[in-house]
Amino acid sequence: YLPPLAWLLFCIIIRLQHPPYTEDCRTGMYPPEGPTFKGEVPWYTVDLDLPPSKRWTDVITDKKNNAMIQAIKDLADAFVPSGKLTDLVDRDLPLMVDTLPYPFNEEIKGVAATSGVPLGEVILFNIFYEVFTVCTSLVAEDPAGNLIHARNLDFGLFMGWKNKSWVMTEKLKPLVVNVDFRRNNRTVFKSTNFAGYVGMLTGLRPQMFTLTMNERFTLDGGYIGILEWILGKRNGIWMSFLTRSILENATSYAEAKKQLSDTKLLAPAYFILGGNQTGEACIITRSRTQSIHPLELDIQQGRWYVLETNYDHWKPPLFLDDRRTPAMKCMNQTTQSNISVKTVYDVLSTKPVLNKLTTYTTLMEVASGKLESFIRDCPNPCMPW
Repeated sequence: YLPPLAWLLFCIIIRLQHPPYTEDCRTGMYPPEGPTFKGEVPWYTVDLDLPPSKRWTDVITDKKNNAMIQAIKDLADAFVPSGKLTDLVDRDLPLMVDTLPYPFNEEIKGVAATSGVPLGEVILFNIFYEVFTVCTSLVAEDPAGNLIHARNLDFGLFMGWKNKSWVMTEKLKPLVVNVDFRRNNRTVFKSTNFAGYVGMLTGLRPQMFTLTMNERFTLDGGYIGILEWILGKRNGIWMSFLTRSILENATSYAEAKKQLSDTKLLAPAYFILGGNQTGEACIITRSRTQSIHPLELDIQQGRWYVLETNYDHWKPPLFLDDRRTPAMKCMNQTTQSNISVKTVYDVLSTKPVLNKLTTYTTLMEVASGKLESFIRDCPNPCMPW
């Protein structure tokens, strides 16, 4: 027996899992246009030869406005309304900045100084993604052996609902930037970021590998790791700082894969990694201490793509949030012979893979070093997640 309110919620959720909240696999969506496309993402350069505190000056100066400052404050208030957490963050979190690894601590200080946002709120903005990103990532190999890596970044769940959209999702869209990280005036890696966020969720090291990170929800989750860090236990690494370090320093798919598999983390995660040779792609499912059930691309076995949302690939996804099944259905319907940047974008444009949380879509091709990102929207009727 279900209480009336629970029964009502159950009926609503079941209703959301049928048309028009789901749809047949989209086609012809690329190049992006129409109501699901809200604009291309602007490009910026970060010079790694500059002192860390100066690297983000151009990005922040250009994006610094009331919207950016308000988005960071709203992220704090999403935890505890009425500004109480913000007071705590402004008073206590700045003490934490020097415990963060170099150069990220200095970059965060530089973001705060340039933006005028209190340091504690910038720190929170940089650690919050450890525990709250819902995404779809995939790597597919075309018939010629080229690897295409793509993702939808979904963010803002349960952080306020207004005008039939998630409040934080809408506030973050203007902060999305593409960044070309350069050293000695040459590209080291590229990424899609939120302005003010110095870690990496999505990135490409040209001709070497591509990398995205998805949240993994477990009881031993990111909140525990962050609390341990604050209390002085610091034998794990922040996920987004690890991905940034790998994109900046690793020189091969094998090296990136080993570090992502073996490094102790503050929070569990899924790392979706693509290489530059046929068969080089995998999903690395991580607890905080080890890799579990790695899934490799295997053309001989007919596995020409790997795809991850936010649930262990060897288990069924949560029935309330099944983006995996429709995404795989569309990939299988496309077939390997027709896979391309265009058709991958179609898959990521199909509801509910595209949903109210979707902030941006990124498409990457390792061989050419191409990364392109697009701000997304999911007009009503559309799944909340």
